[in-house]
Amino acid sequence: METHRRSSTNSVRSHKPARPIALEDDSTKASDALPLPLYLTNAVFFTLFFSAVYFLLCRWREKIRSSTPLHVVTFSEIVAILASVASFIYLLGFFGIDFVQSLVLRPSADVWATEDDEVESEVLLRNEDARHVTCGQALDRSIRSLQPPAPIVTAEKVFDEMPVTVMTEEDEEIIRSVVSGMTPSYSLESKLGDCKRAAAIRREALQRITGKSLSGLPLDGFDYESILGQCCEMPVGYVQIPVGIAGPLLLNGREYSVPMATTEGCLVASTNRGCKAIHLSGGATSVLLRDGMTRAPVVRFDTAKRAADLKLYLEDPENFETLACVFNRSSRFARLQSIKCAIAGKNLYLRFSCFTGDAMGMNMVSKGVQNVLDFLQTDFPDMDVIGISGNFCSDKKPASVNWIEGRGKSVVCEAIINGDVVRKVLKTSVESLVELNMLKNLTGSAMAGALGGFNAHASNIVTAVYIATGQDPAQNVESSHCITMMEAVNGGKDLHVSVTMPSIEVGTVGGGTRLASQSACLNLLGVKGASKESPGANSILLATIVAGAVLAGELSLMSALAAGQLVKSHMKYNRSSKDVSKVSS
Repeated sequence: METHRRSSTNSVRSHKPARPIALEDDSTKASDALPLPLYLTNAVFFTLFFSAVYFLLCRWREKIRSSTPLHVVTFSEIVAILASVASFIYLLGFFGIDFVQSLVLRPSADVWATEDDEVESEVLLRNEDARHVTCGQALDRSIRSLQPPAPIVTAEKVFDEMPVTVMTEEDEEIIRSVVSGMTPSYSLESKLGDCKRAAAIRREALQRITGKSLSGLPLDGFDYESILGQCCEMPVGYVQIPVGIAGPLLLNGREYSVPMATTEGCLVASTNRGCKAIHLSGGATSVLLRDGMTRAPVVRFDTAKRAADLKLYLEDPENFETLACVFNRSSRFARLQSIKCAIAGKNLYLRFSCFTGDAMGMNMVSKGVQNVLDFLQTDFPDMDVIGISGNFCSDKKPASVNWIEGRGKSVVCEAIINGDVVRKVLKTSVESLVELNMLKNLTGSAMAGALGGFNAHASNIVTAVYIATGQDPAQNVESSHCITMMEAVNGGKDLHVSVTMPSIEVGTVGGGTRLASQSACLNLLGVKGASKESPGANSILLATIVAGAVLAGELSLMSALAAGQLVKSHMKYNRSSKDVSKVSS
């Protein structure tokens, strides 16, 4: 019989199957237990099988000739039947299974490594296991890190060119523990000390609990340590979103290639056409109007008079300097700009506005607000802090306060598009664009009761750029507040187009900007990390680029609508007969 082997846990990094590696040498063979040599045993069973079959065939022929029922058997026939069955089982086990496996699972000659390569791979595997960094130990130092032992299970086969994740017996025990509820899924990183292994175990446990496959969701090729404690909890993989480039966008005399992460066909192509029209017309100009992140806690008093007393205290210019010093201690970049209050009965809403450097700044401003609230407790001990956020900020919700007062970066971007470019590139006319903008973006949005939505599709561009550059996609809600204006200039020959966006919330440090892919997109724009020359300069530049990209997207979509090309373009670029679900990740 064949030698028992155990396969290694080498992850399959390519689409070719790896040959199992013998981790333990075992010279004992199953055939050693036989009383006769293997070739004699095989000869005996061959002879026994064919002799028994021949005897039975002869007996059945005689019964047919003598009209004797076949089910009536003698003792010799019973012995022959048992001998044939036993010998057939032996021969099938010895030859049949190995023969079928050799046909079905036989690899190509270039796949198998030499024996020397196997030994070398085994050594490299053990060395690699010894270098694991325990990224989760800092979260739970009371639990000893579990190092993955040598594998003793057979590696999974490769089907449909999908990566192979091999589990050890210890991994199987942990998976069963997670499935049964004995081990919380969120604690795997701290207990195992290996973020990738924790994600693989959590993923397998989830598949067993739900009975649903995650084969289309990639697991390999991602740095799970980079998201630990800052970007995502309990990961089981990552979603792939294609990134396209629109541009060059000529803005304030400089060219930018704008990365856009989207699954909407035609979006990048349309924005790219807008960038071309702007570039051929001399470029766009973008101006920062305001820069301040907000946070608005809600506090409550026993009476409305006491709430009014605090309001008057906070709005007194003589007290602002003291409050600013308390607030600014939260960060070396934080600078309190203003405090605006609103009363609802005995409840008071305090809207703090703060400069946050190159960070988007939500955490920074929250810490500063907490410092001020602690300071106010001395003079207003009857103040009851209901929540650090009272929705007067207002974060991730459409709100008039953001539309009027602004939140984050307030930017206006404009360009004058030459009439020839409107006709040749945008395939429409200045008059048609001006009329459509008035009836659609202004009148139509007013009829719909829009709040900050006086535009064609600003949120499309904002969201695509946000995902590509590691911003918070949920802040697309207020960041997409935009009013698009179009006007005929130079005697009606050219088109003046502008977008005014009061609440662009972006940062170039912190959060998702630290991830490798998003950091690369920021680097493409020249705004990666914090500005060393002028704090806040990179985030301001990113906000102006967002506004410029929105200007390009608005210009192109409005032109497609005016020319009646929208449906035709989407049928060409946003439809495909290819089943991408069958494409291996």
